[in-house]
Amino acid sequence: QVQLVESGGESVQAGGSLRLSCVASGSIFSINTMGWYRQAPGNQRELVATITSTGIKEYADSVKGRFTVSRDNAKNTVFLQMNSLKREDTATYYCNLRWVIAASRANNYWGQGTQVTVSS
Repeated sequence: QVQLVESGGESVQAGGSLRLSCVASGSIFSINTMGWYRQAPGNQRELVATITSTGIKEYADSVKGRFTVSRDNAKNTVFLQMNSLKREDTATYYCNLRWVIAASRANNYWGQGTQVTVSS
């Protein structure tokens, strides 16, 4: 069984910074993608940033240049450094881990979420 535990969410002023962490445990396939999604009230969950086990990164346009995703493969940990935070970044941030197991099939895991609130 795979578990994801996020930390680092809190309330911050606009323009500030936060660093989120997510540690994965359990039986994890070494070739995988870890990342962050977020969901604000009334909105659908959306991609923030992902990073593969080989270091390929993907970002939502809304966070490019402000957020940086990184990972420590030895510790099955993914980080999200968030700078120049805006009110619209307020959301619950969810850690995600997934890997392909067969054609059109993947294991997909979620953390419980950590709240980020940005005030002006």
